[in-house]
Amino acid sequence: MKYEIQLEGLFGKKTHSVELERNSNGWRIILDGQAVDADAVQISPYILSILLNGESHEVRITPESGSKLKLQTRTQEFGAEVIDPRSWSGRRHGHVEAQGRQQIVAPMPGKIVRVLVKAGDHVEAGQGLLVVEAMKMQNEIRSPKTGIIERVLAKEGQPVTAGEVLAWVE
Repeated sequence: MKYEIQLEGLFGKKTHSVELERNSNGWRIILDGQAVDADAVQISPYILSILLNGESHEVRITPESGSKLKLQTRTQEFGAEVIDPRSWSGRRHGHVEAQGRQQIVAPMPGKIVRVLVKAGDHVEAGQGLLVVEAMKMQNEIRSPKTGIIERVLAKEGQPVTAGEVLAWVE
């Protein structure tokens, strides 16, 4: 999975290209074209223990407005914004959204941990509908359009496969 991450700290703002790849030893990270071996474990909510090239880091994560995060490690603090390539760029700009009846599908295999809407609810484009947990990461599935939830097929605790229909937005 490829991401663009914008970090802001004492050095100013800088955007980095990050590619994540799961392997048998943890994670392989390609940061701005340079390979880094890593392993990460969530030791408590919003606290990760990360091993980067043999060096241990404890990172505290504080969610802020929108998709922004505050990251603290040792004596350093950074602002971060992750730009997910799976997200629909038109949604961020607010002037383009999907048309017609849309089916909401699981982007990956995992487990439904939260259902945020029910049939008949009015939703806005980009609003969270469901949360799927995969590989200990929670991923919010958002509405591709403004409309009414026609049907919700998913239930909390239900395992899902990639491409499985979870809901319909009309």
